[in-house]
Amino acid sequence: MDSPTHRIVIIGAGFAGLSAALYLSGSGRKVIVCEKTSAPGGKAAVFEEKGYRLGYGPSVLTMPELIDAEFAAVGEQTRDWIELLPVEPTYRAHFPDGTHIDVFREAERAAEEIERACGGTEAAAYLRYRRHVERVYRCGFPAFVDRNLDGIGSLAPLAMARLAALGGFGGLQASVNRYFQDKRLRQIFAFQAMYVGTAPQSARAMYSMVTYMDTAGGAWLPRGGMHALPRALAAAAEAKGVRFRYDDEVIRLETSPKGRFRAAITASGERIPGDAAVITADPAVSLPTLLGRRPRSFPRLEYAPSCLLLLFGAGGKPEAHHSIHFGSRWTSTFEELIDEGKPMSDPSFLVSTPTVTDPDLAPEGRHCYFTLFPVPNLQTGDIDWSAERAALRDYMQNVLSRNGYGEVLDDLDVVRTITPADWLSMDCPAGTPFSTAHLFRQSGPFRPRNLLGGNMVLAGAGTHPGVGVPMATISGRLAAERIIGHRRSAEG
Repeated sequence: MDSPTHRIVIIGAGFAGLSAALYLSGSGRKVIVCEKTSAPGGKAAVFEEKGYRLGYGPSVLTMPELIDAEFAAVGEQTRDWIELLPVEPTYRAHFPDGTHIDVFREAERAAEEIERACGGTEAAAYLRYRRHVERVYRCGFPAFVDRNLDGIGSLAPLAMARLAALGGFGGLQASVNRYFQDKRLRQIFAFQAMYVGTAPQSARAMYSMVTYMDTAGGAWLPRGGMHALPRALAAAAEAKGVRFRYDDEVIRLETSPKGRFRAAITASGERIPGDAAVITADPAVSLPTLLGRRPRSFPRLEYAPSCLLLLFGAGGKPEAHHSIHFGSRWTSTFEELIDEGKPMSDPSFLVSTPTVTDPDLAPEGRHCYFTLFPVPNLQTGDIDWSAERAALRDYMQNVLSRNGYGEVLDDLDVVRTITPADWLSMDCPAGTPFSTAHLFRQSGPFRPRNLLGGNMVLAGAGTHPGVGVPMATISGRLAAERIIGHRRSAEG
């Protein structure tokens, strides 16, 4: 930025805001973070009841090296603030024929499991595919994800040529199918497209970067639950001088006649001046309110599918931390979900049981269950989610019972349901916590740019690079780099 940036105001204390705060504080800036709720974390929140800590935000943490870098930005080490526990296996995939396949981050162990379930030919194919997606990741991540982009002209031509040569702009499912014959493996290595809000059949193959992060990088759980991580990050930031204002929402940004940020005005009436602002709330929801207008350059967007959550504390003896249950109708259910705006008639769903890794999240001998069912967002679907809450809970419980969770559901202590209507009340546009879908036309240089005016910067899921804890963390660093002035090369 071409003016002094000593005082920075950050709006939102989720993963993106905390990342920006740590990097900016580490560069010597004075930082104040305004958060409308009473604690850091954003959507990484928790219900606490009867001794259970039921997290209802992100359930999977990948790329722990990004967390290490955040702490390092202020001269700290992760292990001094929080313990990250490895999740093994990364997940267990269940199929309609009654079989299952465990996914491990270590290549040899993963290949052994695939050989057990699918045979030696498919195990060899897995090792080839793993090498392929690693090449896609090494090429595409620094060029397309891990740097600020200012339109298509800012893409590194050599890196894009390499990515094209690797088939990165072809179809994801088609790419997976060229390696594997077993239908189960074709699902395991393509479903990650749903993380970025698209169907595997329509996603670009460059999103195998997410598959690599997920399957080769592995998953982790912060001790104390996912919500414990933003608390640790906030504590480290506060120890380095970052000020946090909780329970006081920023309702307006004061700007100059030329549109430059001057101060944040809070609901309590306080005026907080600053030289620059980082806005982490979803821009489609926040900007019209904060600025009193929708920026003319801001596009109309398509949003990712949403989700139903059924959270419960119960008994049982879960075998895996993350269990993915695949339905038998792989293609048509995505058409129902994304194109027709209907719930999946043969749903695939996720069950996370973090107490497998950290038993202290529940009373002794009990477990926390996080179950996620993809559903249409409010942009594409036409369902009265509030009126149907009880019926939706029954629907999810019936599906879970058919998939082996009947005895667990007969032993419940606590139950919570979250619908797209609830996500909308949490300021998620179109009632989806997954924000803008990563269609090719809404990715990379085509995603909403993070520089808004001369001294206002966006961070979080609604801007570049996108959705998920790693992307939110990166977006915070990229926002800080806009202010600090650092730029990264993608050609190396």
